[in-house]
This record gives sequence, C-alpha cells and structure tokens, in this order.
Amino acid sequence: MGRFAARNMKKRRKKFRWRSTKHKRHVLQLWKKDPLEGAPRGKGIVLKKKGVEQKQPHSGIIKAVRVQIIKNGIQVTAFVPGTNAIRFIDEHDEVTMQGIGGSQGGAIGSQHGIKYKVVEVNGVSLSELLKGKKEKPKGA
Repeated sequence: MGRFAARNMKKRRKKFRWRSTKHKRHVLQLWKKDPLEGAPRGKGIVLKKKGVEQKQPHSGIIKAVRVQIIKNGIQVTAFVPGTNAIRFIDEHDEVTMQGIGGSQGGAIGSQHGIKYKVVEVNGVSLSELLKGKKEKPKGA
C-alpha cells in the first residue's frame, strides 16, 4: 500500500464487513422485518375474515384472517388451519398465532404471502374447538 492508498483501503474494508453476520443484521435492521419481533407466538385482534386464492398450479381458496398484532399494531394475514375452522372465528376476537414454518420465516407451498397460522381463539385451542372438546367462551 502506497502513500495515497487510504481511499482504497477504506473501500476494501467496507466490502469485507458485509461478510460479518453481525454487521449485516445491524445495517439491514433485520429485527424490524419480523412483526412478532422474535417471539414464537403473538396475540392479535381479528379485523376481518377473508379468502386467499392459491398460487398456480393449485386452485382453491385458503381461509385466512387479517389480524392486528396487539404489541405493535402491525397488520398481518394468518391462515386458519382445519376444515370449517373459520366458523369459530369472528371479527374482534383475540387470536394467538405463530409462524407457519416456512424456510427463513416465509410462506409454505401455494399459500401466497401467508406466513402465520392461528393457534388459539379467545384463549381456547383451535384444535380442541374443531374436535368439539371445548366451546368458545361467550362475550369475550
């Protein structure tokens, strides 16, 4: 390196910093891209029920709900798993949701942009509601 090499040295150092995961996360602010902010589950209020069309080559409508997360107000779409499970969910219900399990926190298969699934409705497990073991609490 010569007498006037500072600019080149600085440029090269900048380039190699991107190999560090810590630097990448800091600069890109990846923690802000996750609506649940790193938590495995999150609670939210149902804004509306909707049907989402599947990606090609599948056809059919995925039952989903639009949810506003309580802790930060971010709105996300959550998939409602199970046959006729959407009937147990009404607007203004409190639901608990978790990631759907796609790689890097993404969507799965033909579900277009849906990254979360509903697990509980008003504190009662959705699977128990579907089996008929429990009832949804009234007036909650």
